Amino acid sequence: MRARRQRGFTLLEVLVALLVLALALLALSRTAANQVDAFGAMRERAIAGWLAQDVLAQTRLATPFPATGKSDGQRKFGGRDWRYDIIVQATPVASIRRIDVHVYAPDDRKSPIATLTGFGGQDLQP
Repeated sequence: MRARRQRGFTLLEVLVALLVLALALLALSRTAANQVDAFGAMRERAIAGWLAQDVLAQTRLATPFPATGKSDGQRKFGGRDWRYDIIVQATPVASIRRIDVHVYAPDDRKSPIATLTGFGGQDLQP
C-alpha cells in the first residue's frame, strides 16, 4: 500500500506568508499616513496663499500708492488664525511701489508659509 501524500501548506510556510503580508500592510499604512500629512501641508499652503492674495488686494484698494515701510497684522481665515506682514518698497519707477506679503502660522514667525509680491501705484490704476 502506498502512503498517501498530503497536500497543503506547512505551518512554517503559513507563518512566513503572514510575516510578508504584515510587512506589506505596515508599509502601506505608513505610506497612507505620509500622504495624509502631505495633504494637510498642501491645504495649509493653499489657504495661506489665498490669504496673501486677499491682503495684497485689500492693500491695493485701501491705498493705491502705499507709503514705503513695513506693517503686520493677524487675521482669522479659513477657520484658522494667521499672522502676516506687508513690506512696501520703492521701485526704479517713482510712481510704482513693490508690495511683498508674507503669511505665517501664528506660532512660527521665522518661516513664511506663503509669500506673494505685487505692485501698486499711480500708473497702475485703470
